[in-house]
Amino acid sequence: MNWLGLTLLSAFALATADALSKRYLSHYRPGDLVLVRFGVAGALLLPVLLAQPWPVLTPAFWGWIAILMPLEITAMWLYMHAIRESPLSLTLPYLAFTPVFNILTGYVFLGERVSQAGSLGILLVVCGAWLLNIKAARHNGGLSILAPFRAIVRERGSRLMLVTAAIYSFTSVLGKAALLHVTPAFFGPFYFVVLAVSTALVFASRDVSSWKALGRHPWVHLSIGACMAVMVVAHFYAIAHIEVAYMVAVKRTSLLFGILYGAWLFREQGLTRNLGAGGLMVAGVYLIASAGNT
Repeated sequence: MNWLGLTLLSAFALATADALSKRYLSHYRPGDLVLVRFGVAGALLLPVLLAQPWPVLTPAFWGWIAILMPLEITAMWLYMHAIRESPLSLTLPYLAFTPVFNILTGYVFLGERVSQAGSLGILLVVCGAWLLNIKAARHNGGLSILAPFRAIVRERGSRLMLVTAAIYSFTSVLGKAALLHVTPAFFGPFYFVVLAVSTALVFASRDVSSWKALGRHPWVHLSIGACMAVMVVAHFYAIAHIEVAYMVAVKRTSLLFGILYGAWLFREQGLTRNLGAGGLMVAGVYLIASAGNT
């Protein structure tokens, strides 16, 4: 399978894990959901990690991992809060703002400026976010240009996912720095095994009920963990064959899969509008990624 097929598989697996989490485990606490998604996936990936030769893990590599762990766990905790409380169509698309925030952090920390293609990409992402919330504008009498943006602020899940996207704009850069020290095939399983251990220490070390939660719905947990494991393996094998920015841009098609799941499993309304908005956001992400590789 080429990088494009692997990336689409990774996107579909991520969206499936999100849909299963919302469909069957929405009554879980966000911390327990993080434990399921990282813990089960880490357990499934442990044999993959142990079956391959280990490179020399330098102090610099461990330093990047130490910085990444709290950020990654916090992002997933917010992510689980968002999809548990709000429709998938009003949460998952906001992950498209990660490359937008990447441009902002690049300007602040590195002095990088946005190209014309990058500016157009940002505009498409913002237009997609506006279109997602146009229904809210119409409900408030008339069609105010700012009303859809105010709707984003009112929707708790959308706000949480925007914060998640901002955190991911940092972890994507830090993860790339850590990846320079090892191979992608090693980094994916290793990263999730370390995440599993870290998550257990954070959420289950002092709370027996979190361990008990793992004993409920074992087949659902296994399915979600398997999806996350497939996602990460496909993700890093794809990265080995293509530039990271292009791969991440294509992986954002997960938001389109999520919108389809929302309409199918949860009867979320406005499928055509939501897919149109999601398509604009994916196109914007692609333009931003292209601008960064010219």
